[in-house]
Amino acid sequence: MTHRQQLLQVKTSGQSLSNITRKVQDFVAQSGVTTGLCTLFLRHTSASLLIQENADPDVLADLETFLAKLVPEGASYRHSSEGPDDMPAHIRSALTHTSEQVPINSGRLVLGTWQGIFLWEHRHHGSQREVVIHISGD
Repeated sequence: MTHRQQLLQVKTSGQSLSNITRKVQDFVAQSGVTTGLCTLFLRHTSASLLIQENADPDVLADLETFLAKLVPEGASYRHSSEGPDDMPAHIRSALTHTSEQVPINSGRLVLGTWQGIFLWEHRHHGSQREVVIHISGD
């Protein structure tokens, strides 16, 4: 069994969803693994990973609107030392995922037709985020 790892740096521009599917798929192809598993791990507590619709941008906009209503800023959070968007970002991250797994078959991610992999930035300001990509298989 082969194992490959890479650290993917993603520059975000504030609260938004960044499609990282192509970058992950490129690493899968370079790994030489034809059958296996791709594990993604985000090394942050105020952003998350998401596998979601990649065709209609309204889906992503609706998700952002829903989560903002579910976890509002301006509530009475005790943790506020890093700004009013920080604690809501931690809660949003806790409600979503910081890791995902996608099977690999024939050297490609086995995503559905409309699925993409997104890094979801929950803070207002942009940040340099790191995703560990781990490929295992044959």
